Amino acid sequence: MSRSEKVSFEGSTGELLSGILDRPDGPVKGWGVFSHGFTLGKDHPSASRMCKALADNGVGMLRFDNVGLGESAGLWSEGSFSHKVADTVRAAEFMRAEGRSVSLLVGHSFGGAAVLAAAREIPELDAVATVGAPFSPKHVAHVFDAALDRILSEGSAEVDLGGKRVEIRRHFVEDLENADLTDCIKSLHKPLMVLHSPTDNTVGIENASTIFQTARHPRSFVSLEGSDHLLTGKGQAARAALIISAWADQYLDAGR
Repeated sequence: MSRSEKVSFEGSTGELLSGILDRPDGPVKGWGVFSHGFTLGKDHPSASRMCKALADNGVGMLRFDNVGLGESAGLWSEGSFSHKVADTVRAAEFMRAEGRSVSLLVGHSFGGAAVLAAAREIPELDAVATVGAPFSPKHVAHVFDAALDRILSEGSAEVDLGGKRVEIRRHFVEDLENADLTDCIKSLHKPLMVLHSPTDNTVGIENASTIFQTARHPRSFVSLEGSDHLLTGKGQAARAALIISAWADQYLDAGR
């Protein structure tokens, strides 16, 4: 069984970000960083179950709350996709400083887009895996579509995201508009695994197809048949983690 340890590090905005390091009990094959979905946080089942399952299979994982979420300081409304990417890089820098160079990035949903953008900033990285990721970060805007005009005209608006009231500001929308992952994916130069459910009603399977088609080899695609977008069904998150772990085995010691 893995062990979980609370950690914290300074994010790109200067705020203290709260994280959990899921450590393998036995030999460590490698270390990774997990980037969570839009407003989900490090303790969402998709994050905790995947990271614990990876740790159980020898891959230690750092999962952390983005600014203003969970136990992290700051205001979520002041963040952006660019901040999410920069904080993923900061997480890898924190791990490096602790003597645990990051071999693997795993991103779920919006976090999948973030790891694709962050990968080029982490030179020691060996492999990247995305789960239910959108090809374009601005795909997330569909969840606050009804408030978009108000956000752009008034500068901000409060929206309900799954029962959680959050403020979305104009800079967040503009940052999404400017985010393009095409070059990030084409110039990844790292093994990439794209995992996606064909029945994902939140981020359609066509996103996985576009990411896969844009990527260069070595690339892999796995259909998470029967899973929902949030991987909350029994065994869904652990299954995805087992697949990632088995695939990453061949890369984690590369260049070591």
